[in-house]
Amino acid sequence: MNILVTGVTSGFGKQIAADFIAAGHTVVGTGRRADKLAQLQQELGERFLPLGFDVADKDAMAVAFDSLPADFLPNIDVLVNNAGLALGLEPAHQADLGDWQTMINTNTLGLVNVTHAILPHMVAKNDGLIINISSTAGNYPYFGANVYGATKAFVTQFSLNLRADLLGKNVRVSNVEPGLCGGTEFSNVRFKGDDDKASKVYENVQFVSPKDISDIVLWLANQPKHVNINRLEVMPTAQTFAGLTVYKG
Repeated sequence: MNILVTGVTSGFGKQIAADFIAAGHTVVGTGRRADKLAQLQQELGERFLPLGFDVADKDAMAVAFDSLPADFLPNIDVLVNNAGLALGLEPAHQADLGDWQTMINTNTLGLVNVTHAILPHMVAKNDGLIINISSTAGNYPYFGANVYGATKAFVTQFSLNLRADLLGKNVRVSNVEPGLCGGTEFSNVRFKGDDDKASKVYENVQFVSPKDISDIVLWLANQPKHVNINRLEVMPTAQTFAGLTVYKG
């Protein structure tokens, strides 16, 4: 299969790209960091095709896609919309507007840009699978998740609406909604390089790993074509959505 994975330079995306290639598939991987993409190409070999661009920049995306072999884009079998990030954990009235805009641009606009470029090809050949990486933050609010949670709620609802629009087409859409996941740069990015603060998020917790999420993505891609897994919410056993917090001042 031909696979397109966004955000492959770390975390989920890197693991997903590696596991698809290990399973014998060809992966186009996107990312903003050229050095990381070059390193990944050395690690993964000739079946990994790196594309350096920001998914929020549709003009840069178009140029990057035009650099692919002419027959590749129309023959993408699986699109994994993985690129995304969280910035800050301040309450909304103290949050940085630039952080909000960056999360919106990457998590929602970027996902929409890539999907809009690939989906018509899948519909034309009447075959394909889109896997969107959302978050439990899109399902349950928590302190400081304000815009990050809202962007992931968008991803989840967009996935469901794609399913509605694709009625009668053999194009599937799955939404993967991870909870607490470690072994990535997620919290380091959220806390803007404060590694000590980031590490405390995962103290004494057996968290979900990139490998766990990658195994789920590959499982989705290997389902029979008449089977669509609409949503898959994943948490470590140590985490739960239960228990609403009450402030008693």
